[in-house]
Amino acid sequence: MTVDREAVVARHRVVVRGILGQSPLAVGNGEFAFTLDVTGLQSLPGRYPLPDRYGQGTGTLLGTMAQWGWHSVPPRPEQAHGLASVTRPYDTAHGRVDYVDLGGSLSATEQSGLTASEEWLRGNPHRLDLGRIGLWTADADGPPDPAELSGVHQDLDLATGIVTSRFRWRGRRFTVRTAAHPDRDAVGIEVTARDGPPVGFTLAFPYGSQAWGNAADWSRPEAHRTTLLRDDGSAGGDGSGPDPGSGSGSGSGVTDGPGPGPGWRVERVLDATRYAVRVTGPGLDARRTGPHHVTVRGGPAGCSAVVEFVRDGAPGPDASAARHEGAADGTGQLFAASAAGWGSFWASGAAVDLSGSTDGRAPELERRIVLSQYLTRVHCAGSTPPAETGLTANSWRGKFHLEMHWWHAAHFAAWGRPGLLERGLAWYETILPAARATARGQRLPGARWPKQTGPDGEETPSDIGPFLLWQQPHPIHLAELLRRARPDDPGVVERWAPLVLDTAAFMAALPEHTTRGFELAPPLVPAQESYAADRRGMRNPTFELAYWAWALRVADDWRARAGLPRDGRWRRIAARLVRPRVRDGVYAAVDVPPYTLRTDHPSMLGALGVVPRTPLVDPATMERTLLSVLADWDWDSAWGWDFPMAAMTATRLGRADLAPGVLLLDRPKNHYLPNGHNRQDDSLPLYLPGNGGLLAAVALMAGGWEGGPGTAPGAARGGVPGGAPGFGRGWTVRHEGFVPLP
Repeated sequence: MTVDREAVVARHRVVVRGILGQSPLAVGNGEFAFTLDVTGLQSLPGRYPLPDRYGQGTGTLLGTMAQWGWHSVPPRPEQAHGLASVTRPYDTAHGRVDYVDLGGSLSATEQSGLTASEEWLRGNPHRLDLGRIGLWTADADGPPDPAELSGVHQDLDLATGIVTSRFRWRGRRFTVRTAAHPDRDAVGIEVTARDGPPVGFTLAFPYGSQAWGNAADWSRPEAHRTTLLRDDGSAGGDGSGPDPGSGSGSGSGVTDGPGPGPGWRVERVLDATRYAVRVTGPGLDARRTGPHHVTVRGGPAGCSAVVEFVRDGAPGPDASAARHEGAADGTGQLFAASAAGWGSFWASGAAVDLSGSTDGRAPELERRIVLSQYLTRVHCAGSTPPAETGLTANSWRGKFHLEMHWWHAAHFAAWGRPGLLERGLAWYETILPAARATARGQRLPGARWPKQTGPDGEETPSDIGPFLLWQQPHPIHLAELLRRARPDDPGVVERWAPLVLDTAAFMAALPEHTTRGFELAPPLVPAQESYAADRRGMRNPTFELAYWAWALRVADDWRARAGLPRDGRWRRIAARLVRPRVRDGVYAAVDVPPYTLRTDHPSMLGALGVVPRTPLVDPATMERTLLSVLADWDWDSAWGWDFPMAAMTATRLGRADLAPGVLLLDRPKNHYLPNGHNRQDDSLPLYLPGNGGLLAAVALMAGGWEGGPGTAPGAARGGVPGGAPGFGRGWTVRHEGFVPLP
């Protein structure tokens, strides 16, 4: 069924007519992102606040981040003891094993009792805000005062990835165009203004921050170094004005200097982290206006520049040529590249058009679908798994949570864009030796994947993360999605079989063999983390049992596809896993008291929804469980991905009458801001697992699954206009390009 893709995307371009402090726009490419305010730059950081959930100050949502941009504060002597200092012994089915643990306590709003090593290991490494770019004019003493701005009109053209910002400041009309290059860590800036004093922009550079959310520490100018050079290696000019501090810079220190050169280079050194910022454009002059501030001056009518962030600070104008060879420097070429890149994105893969629906919720769902595609392409399609706040801010210090990777990125394959999933999955190969070492340390074969980690794959001390299990099957699931998206490519199995088989080897060895069968035994914390305090006695969470059974069978099929003999033990374990606990006719969350706490994630629903049907799960019992959850779960305590999870369960059960409603349930953590982000609370004003989860649910609801009702109209309860098994009466779903889920 043909979809008018251009019309669908055009319906949801984002228009901003004032400062929306929770809802800034961003441009990016999966590896790099630049989050901006209504000036098209980052001139007003204080108006886009990000409170630290532990009360350690306030950061900003206006970040500049790249997947390679990480920093660690050198540990003090009392902190430099590594993970060995934060392990504790646990009794397991395989003997006494040391787990990375946490001696102190964490809550949603505070942390207490942490040792010096625990504090350092939780705070390092952290993602780094690479620099702040703010608007500048020669007649102003600093960045714009928000009260001075008027006539604000900002437009994000989703089809091109270009943001156009128009406003009045100090009696002048400004237009700022901003875009990110599709293949470079670069942002293009074009400022035009009515005649007046020269205009340009400032670059301000912070130290790295170990605080929650805040990726920038402006209080330690002595701890890092900023050097301004011409691109030919000669020294740049220094201004004589004061350091503008943590703002966006000031024009007060700019002095006349030698004529503009071909470009400028800012070299940055923060402890072991080195990078450079290259500024190119016609007629630009750059001057230092403080220890870590540079003012780039254009002409009275404006300026045009490409600001590129270069990893490792390697010298020379072509430092990033290995990645960016052949890319043009000018803003015209960058804007054209952005338009071409986004045009290719929207033309590829799947598309959904809900405009023919009579259900009044259809326009909002379509808006969420379109904007979630844009945002996950910007933040979740990089060479490492994303943070839950992507390349905008430092939730959990910017570390990624591997149990969330499925929610961030599984949809790429289901939407027919497997290459975007493959980028992040490749990172698992880099930490495979570390994952194998973790498994060996727990007296098991294969690979055990961490939970909360940075690029090095090292676990973070926690009383939850190291005990979680549900991230373990994810590499199998994600690889299987890639295989299904590329069924005729034998290279998929060849490439990913080692990852699948090492994952399965650990999974098969972990369960405890008892008289009941094979059990997922302590210590463990289920996906519903409310049971963390009971990790020494926790058993058999429903979701994890089903996920284990399905993934082991899939991995055994991969053995056959890879030309290896099947492993009968894997299938025997899958078949003999204990059945999930049933109480009062519905599935409990776990197999031991308190069985089900009705807050946080209703994770038992994932056992038939996220996980395809397995012999462990009875559909009738799961349907009763779904109805029970919808009736009285504390949905205000749920998280953004819980709503898509429940919608997937309803869809696989044939309850098309329920799936759209639960996907759009009106609860605080299921709200989507004007910029498309799934807000959770003040300290998580964006939550990308919600966006990715929504897209995964829509893929199931529209594209169906292998062996399911597929595109047969009327196959599900309530009828399926347009052949979408998760949509009932009132919905007309035109769609194309989906890869059916398992």
